[in-house]
Amino acid sequence: MSGGALPSPHSADFIIVGSGSAGAAMAARLSEDGRNSVIVIEFGGSDIGPLIQMPAALSYPMNMALYDWGMKSEPEPHLGRRVLATPRGKVVGGSSSINGMVYVRGHARDFDHWEEAGAKGWSWADVAPYFRRMETSHGGEEGVRGTDGPMHVTRGRRANPLYHAFVEAGRQAGFELTEDYNGLKQEGFGAMEQTVWRGRRWSTANAYLKPALRRPNLTMLRGLATRVVIENGRAVGVEIARGDRREIVTARREVILAASSINSPKLLMLSGIGPAAHLAEHRIPVIADRPGVGANLQDHLELYIQNESLLPITLYSKLGLLSKARIGLEWLLLKTGDGATNHFESAAFVRSAPGVEYPDIQFHFLPVAIRYDGKAAAKAHGFQAHVGPMRSRSRGHVRLRSADPRENPSILFNYMSHADDWSDFRHCIRLTREIFAQPAFDPYRGSEISPGKQVQSDDELDAHIRDHVESAYHPCGTCRMGDAADRLAVVDPQLRVIGVDALRVADSSIFPRITNGNLNAPSIMVGEKASDLILEREPLPRSNLEPWINPRWRESDR
Repeated sequence: MSGGALPSPHSADFIIVGSGSAGAAMAARLSEDGRNSVIVIEFGGSDIGPLIQMPAALSYPMNMALYDWGMKSEPEPHLGRRVLATPRGKVVGGSSSINGMVYVRGHARDFDHWEEAGAKGWSWADVAPYFRRMETSHGGEEGVRGTDGPMHVTRGRRANPLYHAFVEAGRQAGFELTEDYNGLKQEGFGAMEQTVWRGRRWSTANAYLKPALRRPNLTMLRGLATRVVIENGRAVGVEIARGDRREIVTARREVILAASSINSPKLLMLSGIGPAAHLAEHRIPVIADRPGVGANLQDHLELYIQNESLLPITLYSKLGLLSKARIGLEWLLLKTGDGATNHFESAAFVRSAPGVEYPDIQFHFLPVAIRYDGKAAAKAHGFQAHVGPMRSRSRGHVRLRSADPRENPSILFNYMSHADDWSDFRHCIRLTREIFAQPAFDPYRGSEISPGKQVQSDDELDAHIRDHVESAYHPCGTCRMGDAADRLAVVDPQLRVIGVDALRVADSSIFPRITNGNLNAPSIMVGEKASDLILEREPLPRSNLEPWINPRWRESDR
């Protein structure tokens, strides 16, 4: 079975592929009591340095080949055949080291839906205790949020008055306010939370992995995982490439894939687990015919709605080289100032229509008009809201481009393939314009930069969406969790790969349906809960806390 690979001198009870959001959490938890040896396989390099650790520098690492796998979608058929970037972390800490540091648990109903879809034991009542275990919340709802977990969750200073104008405008438009969208009441306008602690990016590398690597029973091994080695239907190790050399790292108990919603299905398929016909195309022997591997790909799309600011109070004045140098110096010396935040400091979760039970639109607010690559959208002071629907019905897939493990897979999101996506996005644009038109923005509101006031009709809005919509970088769902009898499920509710022994997947690829908001927090939760499942521990006691549901949800969107 070695296929030319040599036995490695390294072996452990558990091998985890990937040191990202879920992988780092599992590495820490599985090695915690000292009874089990754990190896984490990570291809990426060090996360040390200001471009990753300085929160305000977030646009750099996700655009750098040093830290990002550099994946792109296939030409998207419903977006004028545009090719969209799909950043995934190629660094210690995985995507938690290159993401926007926004912290959103998701809505309680998201996890109830998971259970309804066959993921027994993953309802809100089941997962809420794991969110608490992983957090130290600074300013969150008492009794709901964690107080002694590895992940520090904080809020920005919200010193810029535009942050407060956005929340007040939401109130003036008739929407709810929320003191903590990660508490029992997600719905409303309020402060946004971030994984920043003492001025630094608080990735899972910083929170979980680095402290745990001090233990003698945890090792991080650098190399490219090329396949899971399976003998007699059981995963017994992982083949890795290190330069020109290939070697097999042996797992005495289990192999756990936590390589991302793109690389986990890729690795399964390279190992002979996936749609049989697709594997045959690449002459990969079929070990388990699982048509769901790589299917069910989901993401969040978003648009930037941008306005000029009449007052010169935005971050536009901080984009010059001298200002950046001052910000960088303050951060290097003190870990304070404009370098110590991701600048996403106000947010909202709202419902799109009467009859929608819980929020299905998310807003991030920024006091600058800027793109994800860090370039100014206009030569002017401005502000913007990132807005998009949370529960698109569009589904895509990840497929092998070839049997070469060094080649990135083929990714087709199939964005905007469902008719509802277009009406949902038009509503998002018009709703954001309504919010920006409230009296709270009167002192600040200049002309609309994007889409621009001339863009009004459905056809004009659709053309703008087609040309300008962007990924929020939340891919998930490609190794869907479900009942073991479900042919399209890839893992069962214990995260065991169906049809292969001693192999699990634990990352955002297992989500049956995408959650409300950014995916870092629920991915870490998966790593936390997976650890108890792998060690066959009694699950944490179920929560009896009920989420707040708007009593007017049947009659009104606000």
